[in-house]
Amino acid sequence: MRALAARVVEAVAARGQSLDAALAEAEPDIAETDRSLLRLLCYGTVRHYWRLGEQIDALLDRPLRRRDRVVHDLLAVGLYQLADTRVPDHAAVSETVEAARVLRRPRHAPLVNALLRRALRDRVSEREPVGREARFDHPGWLLDRLGTDWPADWRDIVAANNRRAPMWLRANTRHGSAAEYLGRLGVAGLGGALLPAAPGAIRLDEPVAVDELPGFRDGHVSVQDAAAQLAAPWLLEGVEGRVLDACAAPGGKSGHLLEIGKDRIELTCVDSDPARLESVAGNLDRLQFDATLIAGDASKPKSWWSGAAFNAILVDAPCSASGVIRRHPDIKLLRRPADIEALAKTQSGILEALWPLLEPGGRLLYVTCSVLVAENENVAAAFIKRHDDARECEVLHDYNVRDLMRGKTCGQQVLPGTADMDGFYYASLMKVS
Repeated sequence: MRALAARVVEAVAARGQSLDAALAEAEPDIAETDRSLLRLLCYGTVRHYWRLGEQIDALLDRPLRRRDRVVHDLLAVGLYQLADTRVPDHAAVSETVEAARVLRRPRHAPLVNALLRRALRDRVSEREPVGREARFDHPGWLLDRLGTDWPADWRDIVAANNRRAPMWLRANTRHGSAAEYLGRLGVAGLGGALLPAAPGAIRLDEPVAVDELPGFRDGHVSVQDAAAQLAAPWLLEGVEGRVLDACAAPGGKSGHLLEIGKDRIELTCVDSDPARLESVAGNLDRLQFDATLIAGDASKPKSWWSGAAFNAILVDAPCSASGVIRRHPDIKLLRRPADIEALAKTQSGILEALWPLLEPGGRLLYVTCSVLVAENENVAAAFIKRHDDARECEVLHDYNVRDLMRGKTCGQQVLPGTADMDGFYYASLMKVS
């Protein structure tokens, strides 16, 4: 198990593979009962990669060779077990030493044994990290960005990023209110809490497998962070007719639009990846909804648009995902500074391409799961400045939601950790005649 975890961490840290993809390749080779341990080790090691790296550097007399990177990552897995899990120390050491042999690095087994035992003896995990990246478990460039964009809040953002995310549910109000579903959870022995500003949202006290959720297979509930649940009611407030969900995969917001839009909307879902579009279809099938699904590039609508204008458009734009790091800690390893400017250009291109598809008086909701100004208010404000027929729309489905958001020069930002939600940005744009 430790050898497999080291391989997964190496795939993320050295080869730039996403954690989900690396785990998907690894998990078919292990028993179902072992998968939770593998995920615990991999997510925890990646989440604290900088702190663990500083500890490894302090323990080593000289750096490992580049070709032995997997040994470095195995040591990180071992140190994470000793500091942050309930795995007994002796088991963590012996299993990690054995993993060096499984990884065909038998000559490194004595080194792994010695370093982990020294870490225990010297209480390395209790030492205060020295370097800035190790103190905050974030890359320096991202700390710089957060400090510039959120000078009063960046420490809270970083702290939220480094915590495990809760499991949020979205009750399908066609089958009863969130309060009623919370009662069903109680009968099943599961606890949770409501979030009034997001009418369908329930935060579970402890995460569970979806099959343990009452009515999940029948579409009575979905898994979706509360911040993401703000999109559908916001877009549809006072709207009926043709609605476009651009960049729709994996379909969480698509399902929510149909849950609350009922028979007053006709939904079209577009995504550039046909494989990911299948996840939208699966999600809608579970909820027993129909929509028009189109495999197409949102930035090139001429290839798929019928010519009929939309009354509302949801643009859940591709972004750095810097607002959901607590769910995807590999983002800290995978993203690079140059990515942000490239993503902002893509986001602007999608807005420009889709704006002509919106009828006068219609609403476009621009959404990202980012907390970076370059992807959010800068993109939305620049778009409004370029278009005389674009105005920011102040309409909200529930004005209590403003208590959860930070007003920006353009749009609204939910910061990670606010009411235990992920970080999301919203800008509601109205097309004036």
